[in-house]
Amino acid sequence: MSMEIWRFVFALGGLALFLALELLFPYRPPTQSKVRRWKDNLSMAALNGVILFLAFAAPTMATVHYTASHGSGILNILDMPYGIKILLTVVFFDFMLYVWHLLNHEAPFLWRFHRVHHCDLNMDVSTATRFHVGELALSAVIRMGLIYFWGADLLGLVLFESLVVAASQFHHSSLRVPKAFERLFWILFVPPSMHRIHHSVVIRERNTNYGTIFSLWDRILGTLKSDVDQNGIRIGVGAYPQADQLRLRRLLRMPFEKPVR
Repeated sequence: MSMEIWRFVFALGGLALFLALELLFPYRPPTQSKVRRWKDNLSMAALNGVILFLAFAAPTMATVHYTASHGSGILNILDMPYGIKILLTVVFFDFMLYVWHLLNHEAPFLWRFHRVHHCDLNMDVSTATRFHVGELALSAVIRMGLIYFWGADLLGLVLFESLVVAASQFHHSSLRVPKAFERLFWILFVPPSMHRIHHSVVIRERNTNYGTIFSLWDRILGTLKSDVDQNGIRIGVGAYPQADQLRLRRLLRMPFEKPVR
């Protein structure tokens, strides 16, 4: 099974789980139609899944097999236990994802695509699927280069992809989480309250908290922000306040429209 298929199956299970939890323990009532948002977000996710599978499943697996058979990459040079290599693969790729995420906010060309994710007017587990295929395609190309550079094997990559899906679905979810748990979880990982700040319409809040699995990168590199009133956070991008203007067709063409912050 390719990583793309595994990620899709794993994500479906997570969507069902977190949707049920959101309905049972909601953080806040939605201000937009959940059904309409889910229809657009999941339609985009399905379209992305087909395109990414057709374009990148085979090249990615070929890169993994080539790296393993030729002993390419840093991990294949180092002599260390296999379990440590797996752990280092997760840590390395999560740090690279942090850097990529930061660049998607700081580089105007990349922000054109990434704003599709941020213009969702409510944040719930479906937001974790709301990415423009252009952003995901660029990410897939970069990932192949990193696989070769790092010498990552299939198990390490599947573990990393699984953790990314689970972490992203959790911290995007509109789920009421005990504050004591979040405070402890935030020491190493990313809870919903941390990522909710990242989805604020306030730019100085949005351009913080880039971590996906680990919160350590934000702590170390000075992009962590916590002193925000959670009840006052408004989700979205200021230039896109109307839900009727954020349907699937608009989202697909949004990167090619005028730049906004």
